[in-house]
Amino acid sequence: MRAAIGAVRDPELDRTLDELGTLDEVTVGRRGRVQIQVALVADDQAAALAAAVRRAAQDAGGTRVDVDTVPLPPQRRAELAARLAGDTGRSAGPAPRIYAVASGKGGVGKSTVTANLAAALAATGQRVGLLDADVWGYSVPQLFGVHRPPVVLGGKMQPIPAHGVSLMSTGFFVDEDDPVVWRGPMLHKALSQFVTDVAWGPLDVLFVDLPPGTGDATLSVLELLPDAALLAVTTPQTAARVVARRVIRMAADTGAPIAGVVENMADAVCGTCGDTTAVFGTGGGEALAAEAGTTLLGRVPLDLALREAADRGVPVVRDTPAAISARELLRIAELLPATRRPLVRRSLPLAVV
Repeated sequence: MRAAIGAVRDPELDRTLDELGTLDEVTVGRRGRVQIQVALVADDQAAALAAAVRRAAQDAGGTRVDVDTVPLPPQRRAELAARLAGDTGRSAGPAPRIYAVASGKGGVGKSTVTANLAAALAATGQRVGLLDADVWGYSVPQLFGVHRPPVVLGGKMQPIPAHGVSLMSTGFFVDEDDPVVWRGPMLHKALSQFVTDVAWGPLDVLFVDLPPGTGDATLSVLELLPDAALLAVTTPQTAARVVARRVIRMAADTGAPIAGVVENMADAVCGTCGDTTAVFGTGGGEALAAEAGTTLLGRVPLDLALREAADRGVPVVRDTPAAISARELLRIAELLPATRRPLVRRSLPLAVV
C-alpha cells in the first residue's frame, strides 16, 4: 500500500512522494480503511494531489480512504530544497544545447513551433526546459495548459512541468488579461532571474522563446546565454522573410550561431478534403535560409489539429502526433543541430598565475 502511494507524482514538482519525502503517514486499518497524511509543497495543488493519492490507495485495495494534506513546514522545505539541489549537482552532465527561437515579426507561429519542438524532444526522453522570454506577448502558459505560479524552494523558483517540459514564463505571475508594462532595465532583470534564479536542474536542451524583432529582450538573452544558437521562424510571405533577416543579422553581429530556419504556415490544409493552399506564398523559408547561409529544417503546414491542440493547451505532437503538422514538427526536432558559439567575440575569464 505505502509503495503504491509513494509512487504518486507530486503535480507541482513532477517527482514521486517517496523522492520528495512528503508522504508522512499511511495507516491501514480493518475493512480496507486507510488513513494517509501528505505534506504539501504547493497549497494550490492540494485537491489534485489528494485525488491522485486516493486513487492509488483504492487501486491498492483501500475501500475507505481518508487523505489529509498539511503544509510542508519551513525546516522541511529548506531540507527538500537542499536535497533537490544536491540531486542536481550529482546528476549534472554536459551543458545543454540552447536554442533561442526568434522571428522578425509577430503572428508567424514562433511560440507554437517552440512549444512543439520542446515537447517532441521531451517525448524522446531528453530533459527539456522552455524559458518564455516573450515577456509582453507570452503564450507558453496557454500552449501548455498551465496557469499557476511556480513554487519557491530554497530561494529558487521551481519550473512548472507540463507534457514532459520544464516551463518558466512571466505569464505564471500575472493574471491572463493583465498587460506587462516593463522597460529595458526591468526586462533585463526579469530575464536574468529566469536564467539564474530558476532551479532548471540538469537539462539536455533549453528552448528560449524570444519576443519578435530585435529589441532589448533578444539582446539580453544572447548576453545572458552566450551559448545560445538562433533558430529563425518565418512564414513563406516576403514581408515575414525580410524582417526575419534582421534578426539573423543581429545574431550574426553578436557572434551567435544560426541553428537553422523553420518555415511555418507553409500551406493551409483543408480539414475536409486534405487539399493544400499556399495562402502566404511559397519559398520564403528556403530564401531566408539561403540568405543566412544556413539550413531550412522544415516546412510546417497549418492544419486544424495544430490550432485545436493549441486552444486545448496541449502541443500537437503530444495531442495528435499523426497530424500532418505534428509529423513535420517531430521531424524538425530530430534535425536540430548541436551548435556551439565560437570563441570569437566572446569575453573570456582571465587568471593570474
